[in-house]
Amino acid sequence: MPTGAQGSPINLVSIISRIEAAIESETAAIRSDANYDFKESNNRKSRYLYEFSRATRGLTSDDLKPEHREGLQRLKGKLEVNERTILAHLNAVAEVAGMIRNAIEASDGDGTYSAMTFKQEAVG
Repeated sequence: MPTGAQGSPINLVSIISRIEAAIESETAAIRSDANYDFKESNNRKSRYLYEFSRATRGLTSDDLKPEHREGLQRLKGKLEVNERTILAHLNAVAEVAGMIRNAIEASDGDGTYSAMTFKQEAVG
């Protein structure tokens, strides 16, 4: 098992658990919070990825214990659910953006917001 910079053992199971918790939290928040802070979540995931990379640097598959393999399998499943949730969110955002774009194009086409209308209102 690798050790940290100060020689203390790195607990890979703990790192995997923190990543799992962050992914579960993000997945739930995307489903329920319209104002979810994606930037903060991405920062947190980047920190965990850095920790994970450091903890696994130099490891081979033979170095992994059964609890590491189980944790990685659980994490993989949670990441798959998270990916589907993010894709659904992005698709919904794209759909709303398309509806707004179509409404703007339709309103431009019917003269509702033409330059002449604004000039007439300003003069009248």
